[in-house]
Amino acid sequence: MIPGAEAGRKIKYSEAEKTERLALGLPPAKSARSGSIKQPVSQPRPVVGKKAITAPTVLNEASEYGAAFVRGLRLDLPGGITHLLFSGTASVGPNGETLYPGDFRAQLWRTFHNLTALLASEGATWHDMVRTTCYLRDIERDYGEFNSIRNEFFRALDLNPFPASTAIQARICRSDLLVEIEAIAILVK
Repeated sequence: MIPGAEAGRKIKYSEAEKTERLALGLPPAKSARSGSIKQPVSQPRPVVGKKAITAPTVLNEASEYGAAFVRGLRLDLPGGITHLLFSGTASVGPNGETLYPGDFRAQLWRTFHNLTALLASEGATWHDMVRTTCYLRDIERDYGEFNSIRNEFFRALDLNPFPASTAIQARICRSDLLVEIEAIAILVK
């Protein structure tokens, strides 16, 4: 469903948008139905095994509030290697609500809590984490606290080495969220 369409809003499609929609095999000026784009595969080949990662006891699925992504994706690769890719995770509760508006420190701890639960749902831990990308709404104001808490958390886990990481100032999907973390973990059988 197109955002806005579910609210009964009529979407005005530009001629350029209609052209690009048609090129993808979509109706030019109306919402596409699920499965309406067929992608031919030139030669049969194996497809990477994919599975959505969830932890409903600590946070809901993003699709429940209209977002078009999963909380995480498990990729089972040949040779017994599994990649866990986590979408931007923030201080969101089991009903999709923002937890601790205005409290950066509490939001960061809840974000780590949510990522820990997502890892655990796949039999993984922070020791399997190889990369984090951290988005802060106000990096000038919050980076010192962010780095202090992240160091405390990683040291409490006895991570050595810490995951590779980048911190970026960014606009986050909700105005009351102050921090969001994407992450990658790798498991080997």
